Amino acid sequence: MTQSGQPDPAPLPAAGLPRTAGLLSRSATFGRDTLGRQLVVRVTVLVALMALLITTATALAAQQLLMSQLDRQLDAVTARLRNPSSNTWPGGDGPGSGLLRPGQPIGTLAVVYDNDGTPQYGVMLTERGAAGQGGAAVTDLPDAAITRLADVPPDAAKSSLVLSGLGHYRVVGFRILSDGTDVGSLVVGVPLHEVDQTILQLVGLAALLSLLAIVATVFASRSLVVRSLRPLNRVAATAQQVSQLRLDRGEVALAVRVPPADANPASEVGRVGQAINHMLNNVEEALAARQASETKVRQFVADASHELRNPLAAIRGYAELTRRDREQLPTEAAYAMSRVESEAERMSHLVEDMLLLARLDAGPDLDLQPCDLSEIVINAVSDARAAGPDHAWQLTLPHYPVIAYGDQHRLQQVMLNLLANARTHTPPGTQVRTEVSVSEADAVVTVTDNGPGIPPEVSNRVFERFARGDASRTRTPDARTGGSTGLGLAIVAAVVEAHHGSVAVSSQPGRTRFTVRVPLAQVLPAPPHGPGPDMRAPTMG
Repeated sequence: MTQSGQPDPAPLPAAGLPRTAGLLSRSATFGRDTLGRQLVVRVTVLVALMALLITTATALAAQQLLMSQLDRQLDAVTARLRNPSSNTWPGGDGPGSGLLRPGQPIGTLAVVYDNDGTPQYGVMLTERGAAGQGGAAVTDLPDAAITRLADVPPDAAKSSLVLSGLGHYRVVGFRILSDGTDVGSLVVGVPLHEVDQTILQLVGLAALLSLLAIVATVFASRSLVVRSLRPLNRVAATAQQVSQLRLDRGEVALAVRVPPADANPASEVGRVGQAINHMLNNVEEALAARQASETKVRQFVADASHELRNPLAAIRGYAELTRRDREQLPTEAAYAMSRVESEAERMSHLVEDMLLLARLDAGPDLDLQPCDLSEIVINAVSDARAAGPDHAWQLTLPHYPVIAYGDQHRLQQVMLNLLANARTHTPPGTQVRTEVSVSEADAVVTVTDNGPGIPPEVSNRVFERFARGDASRTRTPDARTGGSTGLGLAIVAAVVEAHHGSVAVSSQPGRTRFTVRVPLAQVLPAPPHGPGPDMRAPTMG
C-alpha cells in the first residue's frame, strides 16, 4: 500500500521491458567496467594464483622427495664403494671394482684425488664398454669433469652441480684413510637426469591442468555471474525504464515496479529492489501532488483571467467615454483617466496572455495542418514595420514557399511576439532582420537585431514567465511604461514546444538572434521553367 492508501501498482513482468532488454544483454553484462566482467576477471585471477601456488608447492615437494630418495641412493652407492669396517679403499684396483658391483645405477661416477689434489682415478659406469660389449662397463671420465669435481669438499656434504658433457649430478666427497692415514679424497656422484625429467614432466602436467582449470573457470564463472546478476539486471531494467519517462510535466503514471521476487529483503539485490519500489511509490505520490497543485493553479489562473476580462472591458469602456468631455475635466483628472485607460489596456493584454498560457499548459488545442510559413512571416514583418517605423526592418525568404506543419494563427502569434520583443527592447534605428530557411526536416525562422544585447545572466531565462530584460535592452522613447507583460517570449516557447519544435536565443552586444524551428510539412521547389513568382517581400527600411 502507498502512503495515500492506494494499492501498490502491479509489477511489470519481465516481458514488459522491451526497451531495456537490449541494454542488459550478455555482451552488456560483460562490458568494460561492468560488475560481471570484474567478477569474472577477479575469480579467474584468484584461480590462476591458486593454481600457480599449488603447482609451485607440488613441484617443490616432489623435488624434495625425489632428492631425498636420490640422496639415499647416493649413500648406498658410496657404501658399495667404501669399506664400511676400515673406511679404506677396497682393494688396490681403484674405484672401478666398486662401480661394477650389483645395484649401482648407470651414470655413477667416482674420482680419487691424492692429498695435493692430483686426480688418481676418474671413472664412470656406462651401459656399454669401450669395446662395444653389452652390459655395464667402466669408462674414464673426461678431464673437464675431473677438474670440476676437484672443487667438491671432502666433508660428506651432498651438493648438486653441472658437469660439462655429462649433465646434472648429485655428488658427495669423503676422505680416504689407509691404515688410519689420510691418503686422499673420494668424490662420488649419481646423475640427476631422471629427477630433472620427472620434475619437468610434473611441472608441465601441472601447468596444463592449471590452464584447463583457468579456462574452465572463465566459462563457469561467466555462466554463474550471468545467473547471479539476473535479479540485479531486472532491477536495473526497471530503473532504466523509469529513467526514460517524462516526469517534468503533466500527469505521470508510474506503473513500473520491481517484481516481488526481486524485492525480497532477504538478499542484497532484494533490498535494493525494495528500496526502488518505495522510492517509486514516493515519487508517484509527489508527482500526483504536483500535478494536482499545478492543475489547481492553472484552473485558478484560467478562471481568474476569464473573470477579469469583463471588468477590464467595462473599465476601458467607461474610460473611453470620458474622452468626449475630457477637455472640460481638470488637468489632473484628465491625466488620471488617461492613465486608467492605459493601465486597463495593459492589464487586458496581461489577462489575455495569462489565459493563453493557462490553456497551453492544460493541453494545447492546435489546428495542425500544412501552412505557408513564408506568408506568415511576410505579414508579421509588415505589421511590425507599421507598428515600429523608427526601426529598419529586413526580410529574407527563399524563392519557394516553406510549408510548415502547424497552427497558422499560433505561428502568426509567435512571429508577432518575437518582432514586438525586438521593437520594444531596442532603441530607434535598430536593424531587425528576419530570415526563413530550411534545415533538414525543420523550417527555421531567425530574428536578428543589432541592439545592445542581453546579459548572460538574463539570456538563460528569457523564456520564463514574467522574465524581463529591460535593464539591458533599451526601450523606445515613446514606449509606454510597463508596456511589456514579461509573457511574450514565454508564449513563444509554449507555442513552439506545442508544435514539437524548439526556440533558442544567442546574444552579445550588437547582435541578438532568436531561432525558431518547427516541423516541416514540405518544401515547394521553384517551377522548372523560369524562376516563378518571387514570394520574398522587398527589403524594408
